[in-house]
Amino acid sequence: MTNLVCIVCPNSCKLEIDENLNVKGALCKRGEAFAKTELTAPMRTVTTTVKTDSAVMPVLPVKTDGEIPKSKIFELMRAAASVTAKGAVKMGDIIIRNAAGTGVNLVAAASVPKE
Repeated sequence: MTNLVCIVCPNSCKLEIDENLNVKGALCKRGEAFAKTELTAPMRTVTTTVKTDSAVMPVLPVKTDGEIPKSKIFELMRAAASVTAKGAVKMGDIIIRNAAGTGVNLVAAASVPKE
């Protein structure tokens, strides 16, 4: 038996999942789906920062534009550490396309002004 707290909605349901992936305690279908995904193929949205070439804003907040497999987080973080955003960047611009081979992009979460 595995216990999880659902993070999909504000209910924070206390879930019990057996070895056959039967879920108890979910108040909605989203909680059941969350539990099954979390135990079979956990996914995460990643937020971090990348370097820029701007003296005004030396680091840029970035985030994935979707969820990636939890097992790919460290690969994505290594890629983010090795990239430098150059010039003016607008919020939503793609910083790394297909990050860690996941099909998900790492995008700017803020804008870097022109200098």
